[in-house]
Amino acid sequence: MLDLGLKGKVAIITGGSEGLGRASAQRLAAEGARVAICARRADVLERTAEGIRRAGGQVLAKPVDVTKSDQIEAFVNDVVREWGGVDILVNNAGTSAAASFDLVDDAGWQHDFDLKVFSAIRLCRLCIPHMKKRGGGRILNITNLGAKAPPARGLPTSVSRAAGINLTKSLANEYAPDKILVNTICLGFVKSAQWERRAKGDLDAFYKETAKRIPIGRIGEAEEFADLVAFLVSERAAYITGTAINFDGGMAAVV
Repeated sequence: MLDLGLKGKVAIITGGSEGLGRASAQRLAAEGARVAICARRADVLERTAEGIRRAGGQVLAKPVDVTKSDQIEAFVNDVVREWGGVDILVNNAGTSAAASFDLVDDAGWQHDFDLKVFSAIRLCRLCIPHMKKRGGGRILNITNLGAKAPPARGLPTSVSRAAGINLTKSLANEYAPDKILVNTICLGFVKSAQWERRAKGDLDAFYKETAKRIPIGRIGEAEEFADLVAFLVSERAAYITGTAINFDGGMAAVV
């Protein structure tokens, strides 16, 4: 069995109540990491936390709106107070917002950037000093394929996610001497609660139709995504930083 070196590490995962965030939290907890998760809906968050506890994992769960800087700061402070520091940050909070340019007003642009860009900036600002004290760390920003190859009518997400890739590379270059490694996963289609809500009925039919666009012929599984997360934040990925890895079954036209 490959030892990922995650036992005892402290990991923060935003958007951790369901879907990809939940799968990642479960995977890291199974590896022995202490996992702090946040999301807006307290009831859904607590169900995920209780499942991790029943499986023998250590978890701290707190309702947080990541567009609110005071809530982010209070959450990180709670994690540090509980476990003494931070080793891993997974900026996973966010949802797809795709529309044509003429339909996105200032409020839509602002909300998308607050949710996906400024939340990541603020969390990195808060967590990096703790990572430095512990001799290094891992930051993983979750973006999407549109950040590399924006489609028509993919705004504002394609722009905010492109900013996420730039943030990733900028921080990777700046903090490599501190052994803080920063990467991003660019998502294609992966099974999640978001797609379940958007399917509006026959989820299997939705996934089957969507799979026609994917060379590998199927939608990705949340657990497969979590495996990649676990590797990238582990000791086994100690020479990987500043990368944007497609998790898309071969769908993207760019590497």
